[in-house]
Amino acid sequence: MAVSRRLFLASATALAATAGLTAPAPAAPQGSRSRIPVSPDDTPEDLVRKASQVRPTAQQIAWQRLERTAFLHFGVNTFTGLEWGTGDEDPDVFQPTGLDTDQWARALRDGGFKLAILTVKHHDGFVLYPSRYTGHTVASSSWRDGRGDVLRDFADSMRRHGIKVGVYISPADENQYLHGVYANGSARSPRTVPTPVDGDDRTPSRSYTLPATDYGAHMLNQLYEVLTEYGPVDEVWFDGAQGHIPPDKVEKYDWDSWYALVRSLAPDAVVAVTGPDVRWVGNEGGLAREDEWSVVPVQEKAYGRTDYALSYDAPDMGSRDALVAARPVADHLQWWPAECDVSIRDGWFYHADQQPKGVEQLTDIYFRSVGRNSVLLLNVPPDTDGSLPAADVRRLREFRERIDRELPEDLTRGARTVTSPGRVTVDLGRDREVDRVRLGEDIRHGQQVESFVVEAYVDGGWTEVSRAGVIGASRILLLPAAVRARRWRARVTGARGAVRIAEFGLYRSRV
Repeated sequence: MAVSRRLFLASATALAATAGLTAPAPAAPQGSRSRIPVSPDDTPEDLVRKASQVRPTAQQIAWQRLERTAFLHFGVNTFTGLEWGTGDEDPDVFQPTGLDTDQWARALRDGGFKLAILTVKHHDGFVLYPSRYTGHTVASSSWRDGRGDVLRDFADSMRRHGIKVGVYISPADENQYLHGVYANGSARSPRTVPTPVDGDDRTPSRSYTLPATDYGAHMLNQLYEVLTEYGPVDEVWFDGAQGHIPPDKVEKYDWDSWYALVRSLAPDAVVAVTGPDVRWVGNEGGLAREDEWSVVPVQEKAYGRTDYALSYDAPDMGSRDALVAARPVADHLQWWPAECDVSIRDGWFYHADQQPKGVEQLTDIYFRSVGRNSVLLLNVPPDTDGSLPAADVRRLREFRERIDRELPEDLTRGARTVTSPGRVTVDLGRDREVDRVRLGEDIRHGQQVESFVVEAYVDGGWTEVSRAGVIGASRILLLPAAVRARRWRARVTGARGAVRIAEFGLYRSRV
């Protein structure tokens, strides 16, 4: 979260096992074509050809279709006013006496969000469910007499209102550092998960033996709890944060083992953003690049972490020039689409003196994230009562209503459409005014379009009304003025391989 994402992303090699270690295996689902090896000897033509062959996994396709997802930062920081806690907070400070996760779910549903991610554990180490492996949890608070479970309430409410469940478990843990577990210098060794504890009444149907440090095993056990006791999870969200600890005390995270466990226990989930399935876009303003590629060059780092081959904030992440620039260090081309995270307020946690962003700003963020081949992750922090603030709820509804007015009924529905290689032509049946154009590739066949133009048949000839670079899963163009025409077409002017356009929508905004 805040200031932590830029500390790297993740994965590639996993060691999944049942009662024993296995040989390394790809972190992507078996049979996936989501990553293809490259070498410094590849020619520019080789790189483009390989990029055209990369395909998303089924999980990545499902994630991309969500378009708008939500983050809920909630924990002891909500009550202390901090953005990054210290780990020695008194758990009793956590007192959301009016906790209403159904209100969260209703507000997110009415705002158009399809998945929500809860901060199950932030960097301070306080856990929002009664974990067996730490005392720094809701069970140590007098809230609900120590029987509260925010994760349980959250998961049940989201599913009850048709919203998918995501979890964020911070790799950093200030509390475990204070207890001598995090960054204690322990070596990786085989660890059995779940690790039995006193009074443990579980009878796991499957156990895992995975390489981990002391803290890596602690994380594995918490992941096991979350992914086996709270129902299906569709996104597991990590960042790469290190704790506020001496530089010689760095914890080397056991990414490969964590990913292996997630793959086994939550096979439908994407692992983001220090993960092999979804990458951080590179800023916390919710803004994608003008041309956002889902196929990007990566390099594999220690313990299976997939890292950027270029800088995380490089202005160009996947063009032909970028593929060549990354050639000396890249070892794969990977389907690694961008997630654009931003908070509705200035902070990630609730602060009473902050107010939500305006509808105009949120709408601009939408067009510069969802409209640029990315998924928007909007944080909406609950307040100290345990509810989403009324101003934020109202803003979410206004935001959804604004997008509905920006992109009302698609004028191409029922229209005559002719598709030929690299071209889609639509006859609307009569002249219609258009000022929004939406396109999407069938990403099951990769991301191929490098440039295209949109044209309208005006005054007896085809007239260019807009041009852009990549398309990907979603590209939305805002025309500077409405254009009136009956016939419209999208024409690809540059591509890496065979193009399959899945969507060519025309709209007249009602703003």
